Amino acid sequence: MDESGGSAPAPEADDGIGIGIGEDGTVGYRGVTACHAVGISYRQLDYWARTQLVVPSIRDASGSGTQRLYSFRDLVVLKVVKSLLDAGVSLQNIRKAIETLRSHGVEDLAGITLISDGTTVYDCRSPEEVVDLLQGGQGVFGIAIGGAFKEIQGSLSHLPGEPAVFATHTPVPEPEPDFNDELAARRARRRAG
Repeated sequence: MDESGGSAPAPEADDGIGIGIGEDGTVGYRGVTACHAVGISYRQLDYWARTQLVVPSIRDASGSGTQRLYSFRDLVVLKVVKSLLDAGVSLQNIRKAIETLRSHGVEDLAGITLISDGTTVYDCRSPEEVVDLLQGGQGVFGIAIGGAFKEIQGSLSHLPGEPAVFATHTPVPEPEPDFNDELAARRARRRAG
């Protein structure tokens, strides 16, 4: 209640402009809430925490009866892990990808962009740099066809071209068989009848 005896206003949800519910780190979410928000089972959540895949950043369980408390960013990372699993990436490969990111100093996993083809996981660092996280951070490259199309258009605008004249199709006569070639002679006899 506030001083006038009325109820205090409830915190507002994200309006698309400012910080949303819990994004500022002042709110924690218990395991059951995290499971519902992300769409995973409590068993998955517990396993991922015990095996250090995604550890709650606010409060980890410290014995019987204690509850883990997850931050909003933890929930984002949990959702990414679930999305990669749904895309067909094995938990072993997801774990390896996250371990590779952590070993390279990327502590805030929620701030990166991951790309997957269902087998491997890539860290998209910029439009020009994509790193294969399962090959020890080996750089890979992709070719954006639209970008190549525009680049060629730009290059051709400064180069001469000529009209494309397509000749009408004239049948090419078959060459006379060389009867000195035994195989060619047999083929010619077969065609003749």
